[in-house]
Amino acid sequence: MKSKEQSRLIAALYTRLSDDDEKDGTSVSIETQEKILTDFCKQNNICIYDVYIDDGYTGTNFNRPGFQELLDDVERGTVNLVITKDLSRLGRDYIMTGYYSEIYFPSKGVRYIAVADNFDSLKNDNDIAPFKNILNDM
Repeated sequence: MKSKEQSRLIAALYTRLSDDDEKDGTSVSIETQEKILTDFCKQNNICIYDVYIDDGYTGTNFNRPGFQELLDDVERGTVNLVITKDLSRLGRDYIMTGYYSEIYFPSKGVRYIAVADNFDSLKNDNDIAPFKNILNDM
C-alpha cells in the first residue's frame, strides 16, 4: 500500500499561448489558463509545484523553454502530474502530443490531465483524444 506522501499529487501546471492563438480568438490568455488550472487544483486538493509558461511559442514545436523546464522536473521526479487547460496547450503536433500524453508521461509515472478536454491519463475513456489532437494540428 502506498503511503500518504507517495500518493500525493504534485502538479506542474503548463500554459502556452502563441501569437497565432491570440489572432484566432479561441484561446484564453496565460493568466486565464493559470486561473483555470489553479482553481482545478484547489477543487481537487492537488499541490502545485510550479507553473511553466511559454508565451508567444507555437504548439507545433516542443522545444519551448517552459516545456523543457517542465520535462526537466519530470525527469528529476519532482512532479507526478502535468495539467494543461486543454490538449492544444500541450501541443499542436498530433504525433508528439500523443507521444507525451500517452507514452512519455505514463512511462515516467506522471499523470496527465487536460481539464477542458476531460482527458485524464488514469482513465480508459480517452478515445477521442487522438482526434482532438489531429484537429488541433490542423
